[in-house]
Amino acid sequence: MTAPRRLLLVNGPNLNLLGVREPEVYGTATLDDVVRIATEAAAAHGFEVRAVQSNHEGVLIDAIHAARLDCAGIVINPGGLTHTSVVLRDALSGVALPVAEIHISNVYEREAFRHHSYVADVAAVHVIGEGVGGYARAVDLLVEVIAGRAEG
Repeated sequence: MTAPRRLLLVNGPNLNLLGVREPEVYGTATLDDVVRIATEAAAAHGFEVRAVQSNHEGVLIDAIHAARLDCAGIVINPGGLTHTSVVLRDALSGVALPVAEIHISNVYEREAFRHHSYVADVAAVHVIGEGVGGYARAVDLLVEVIAGRAEG
């Protein structure tokens, strides 16, 4: 059986407001720009991207569960769920796919409540504070992890 050549790109609550919400923190790029950046990075490695964004935790969890059937890995910016959602963390852990956690801003230089990530311990890759360009780096690093699993 051939390994899937697809990545799931997950963007959590409020990321649909990229380009509008707090541009001094998140910049002026939109969610469409993020999806394009990730899709182009994935294509350079022979992967395609299925993108999902939702402000509803259950929708994200359902997408993560479905990814186990046809994706090789997950790139996720959980938004505020990073700091609050044990169930999102458990969904990522439960599907046993490699995960890249990304945050546009440097969450460790922001409010203290943003310093803890429930996703961190299940993610093989962490890209923090590199703006939307960090999505390409997260894809690149995740593909390296996937390739390492295929070799091992």
